[in-house]
Amino acid sequence: MPVLGTGCGYKWDNTRKDARERENMDLNRENMKKIRSLIVFTVIVCLAAIKIDFVMHGIFFVFGILKPFIHGAMFAFVLNIPMSAIEKHLLKSIKSARMQKAKRPASIFLAFLSVILVIVLVIVTVVPQLIQTMMELGNEIPQFFVEAQIWLEQLFASQPELIALLEEYNFETINWDSILNGIVNFMKNGLGSVVTSTVIVASTIVGGVVNLFVSLIFAFYVLAQKERLGNQAKRIVRAYCSAKVYERILEIVSIADKNFTNFITGQCMEAVILGSMFVVSMAVCGFPYAVLVGVLIAFTALIPIVGAFIGCFVGTFLIMVDDPVKAVWFLVLFIVLQQIEGNLIYPHVVGNSVGLPSIWVLAAVTVGGSLMGVAGMLIFIPIVSTVYTLLREDVNKKNAQKSEKNQKMKNFKK
Repeated sequence: MPVLGTGCGYKWDNTRKDARERENMDLNRENMKKIRSLIVFTVIVCLAAIKIDFVMHGIFFVFGILKPFIHGAMFAFVLNIPMSAIEKHLLKSIKSARMQKAKRPASIFLAFLSVILVIVLVIVTVVPQLIQTMMELGNEIPQFFVEAQIWLEQLFASQPELIALLEEYNFETINWDSILNGIVNFMKNGLGSVVTSTVIVASTIVGGVVNLFVSLIFAFYVLAQKERLGNQAKRIVRAYCSAKVYERILEIVSIADKNFTNFITGQCMEAVILGSMFVVSMAVCGFPYAVLVGVLIAFTALIPIVGAFIGCFVGTFLIMVDDPVKAVWFLVLFIVLQQIEGNLIYPHVVGNSVGLPSIWVLAAVTVGGSLMGVAGMLIFIPIVSTVYTLLREDVNKKNAQKSEKNQKMKNFKK
């Protein structure tokens, strides 16, 4: 029996030794895989740094190909807000199975229709008035030249030294043939440039229309299949990421979606409030074009903070044609309302909607506008809000852990 026990112990030790060796081999293989991956990553980064021009050209090339789909995804995200509201509130009473199938197409159609109606309303309100103002200005230009001619005649009559100076200048010394040849050469060379520019502009317009059509079709498809596409994206992330990373990605996407949605909603609300303020204040003060300027400012105010200045420029021009004095008072009114909107309404309406303090809203608009223009202004506020939310949660978590650790140390010392 002791011999048997010794043999069993020997076999058990060999089994443990073999298991330990296999475990060490697995660890070595895993370490080798990590080292190879790190080497490959380092080589790729070095090559990308050396060939940065080639890399950037490739990125822009790929972005140019994917641009219609990126724009379509952006359209779908924005249109999803009114579409979801229509489904939840306007079409919530639909219960039949047959009508349920038509619920999503109907909500997409109504969302597209609502956006188109807003754009048409702005165009119908603004464009005819601008055309009428330009026609009035065109009618006043001949009178302006007549008055300018009379003023010049009076100036020369009162300043005889100007006439003497002109008489001293010898117009016969001017080489009119050289000037004429220069004009002819400019026309010849310029004609080719005009034709080339026309072709480029025409191709750009056609390409833009095609890209817009593809973007709208893709947006329609995304809206119609958004639940299915969302489930497919989750499955892909779950397949290639760990459970912890998967949950973190879902959390970040949820926060970003909430911030973008709240930002768009708050921006539209702020634009309506600002436009209403201008309509009411201009009507009370007796300014012309109150509704026109209010609608225009409300539409341009969708661009954060600086968008209303575009409406201010057009409104000042329209009022100046009618009455220059009122145009000056309109600028004063605009400055007052802009201060109220910029310091009170915008930071609270938009800032609270995305959970971002007022100072960070201003910083996001400034940085985004410097980097990407108008698109950067619209994108950076929800992006900064998402980063701010994640950072705030992480800071609160770290501080809570440190407070708990300090409290345990105090209890241990007691």
